[in-house]
Order: sequence, then C-alpha cells, then structure tokens
Amino acid sequence: MIVRLATEADLESWLQMRNPLWPGSSATHRKDLENYFANQSKDIEACFLVEVKGVPVGFIEVNVRNYAAGSDRPEVPYVEGWFIAETHRGQGLGKLLMQRAENWAMERGYSELASDAELENLISINVHKKLGFEETDRIVCFLKKLNSP
Repeated sequence: MIVRLATEADLESWLQMRNPLWPGSSATHRKDLENYFANQSKDIEACFLVEVKGVPVGFIEVNVRNYAAGSDRPEVPYVEGWFIAETHRGQGLGKLLMQRAENWAMERGYSELASDAELENLISINVHKKLGFEETDRIVCFLKKLNSP
C-alpha cells in the first residue's frame, strides 16, 4: 500500500472513484479535477490516493475553509471527499488516507481537521468517530434562488 499525491495521470482513476461517492454529479467531476490540476480549484487544495498493487483504490480531498462547525479558527483544513472502493474497505486504507490528511494539515501549521458526512451515512459517521473526530453539529441546509426585481 502506498499513499501519494494525485497527479494528472490519475485523472481517470480519480474520476471513477468520485462518481460513486457523489452520484449525479459526474458531469462536473472532470471540470473539478481539471481545475485542480490547473491550480484553479476553490474546493480542493490537495488530493491523496491510496494504491494497492499499483492501482488507486481510494482518495481523500482536502481544502482549507474559513469556517467549520465547532471551530473558532479563521481557517480550518477540511476533508471535502473521502472514498475507498468497496472491495478494499475494512483494510485500514481509509485510516491511512485520513492520517495523510492530518499530516498535511499539521505540516501547514494547523491544529484541527474538520469533515462532514450526510446524516444517513452512518458508516462514515462511525468511522469518523473511531478516528477521533467529535460530532459538532447536525443540520439540514437550505437555499432559495431569488429573482431580481
């Protein structure tokens, strides 16, 4: 197993792993990753892949946000996406990726790492807690499009 920074050569593998994590968003995934490799992403500052026998089987995307529930810091490293292929779950690969994200944050002088999970994603919630995350909030978010007068 190896954990490493994603490169442009990983674009297709990364895309294939993003689709099951965020179904229904596949049309925007390629543009998101192209923006990342062009250093124009607002949502991904770094992406690490975990490989088994030379094949990427998981990723973690991290960013720095100006807010995270439960933190009073003006900037907080944030796990934007975290995925392990079903066939490789339960082997500690997600933990390796999270440790790499933690190291990435500490290398930049941060003392916290934030993340989130959908309310119904009990597996992710439990894994976060096993890895030392504390639940800070539960919300349902809303947005209304306003028409200009």
